[in-house]
Amino acid sequence: MTLATTYFGANGWLLEFDDLRVLVDPWLQGSLSFPPGGWMLKGELPEQRPAPDHLDLLLLTQGLADHAHPESLDLLPRTLPVIGSVAATQVVKKMGFESVQALKPGECTTHKGLSVRATSGAPVPTVENGYLLEHASGSLYLEPHGFLDPALPPQPLDAVITPMVDLGLPALGAFVKGCSVVPQLVERFQPSTVLASTSGGDVRFSGALTGLLQMQGSVAGTGATLPDSSQWIDPTPGERLVLKG
Repeated sequence: MTLATTYFGANGWLLEFDDLRVLVDPWLQGSLSFPPGGWMLKGELPEQRPAPDHLDLLLLTQGLADHAHPESLDLLPRTLPVIGSVAATQVVKKMGFESVQALKPGECTTHKGLSVRATSGAPVPTVENGYLLEHASGSLYLEPHGFLDPALPPQPLDAVITPMVDLGLPALGAFVKGCSVVPQLVERFQPSTVLASTSGGDVRFSGALTGLLQMQGSVAGTGATLPDSSQWIDPTPGERLVLKG
């Protein structure tokens, strides 16, 4: 029984539950921008990556371009099954993906032995998804903005993927809440491993908003607050980590 992860930077992950390979929120190639355009905020990857092979599932938390990145999704076969938030599934349907299932927070499904429960995630502006994933080889919770669904009951998990810093704008406050949510996640799930996400991968940003973006805390500082029972990892993009097995 093996549980393994590979980080791709930003929100992107490859999760392996034994032989089941799940791609999450991939940004692998090309730049990233949001309306009204790159002049406002544009992201560039330090390294372009091919799409992982032998995938069994594409899992999308949000419909925004840093989670459902069209240029990266275009690398994937249209026959690859997709589970995602309502907004995310609208993106992939327009691109011609053939097997698409939308989940709202609180809804569950299974795929090849993997239980997928959608949880209430970030309001950006509509509420998007986090996921509780359970398989015979391991269990994992992920939500990319640090919004913990209060409806999730306490239960021990093998791993949690979460931001470990706060990111925000002066007028809007924090839209990524890592520092405050990690202690809650550890108390709720008692994870063996906490993996830092969202702010990693040495992504370079430019545009008018870059001077206003504020980061509070650090991965190391947040990790230092964890109990000895939970190890924390600031993952190196492209490095496969075996968490269990």
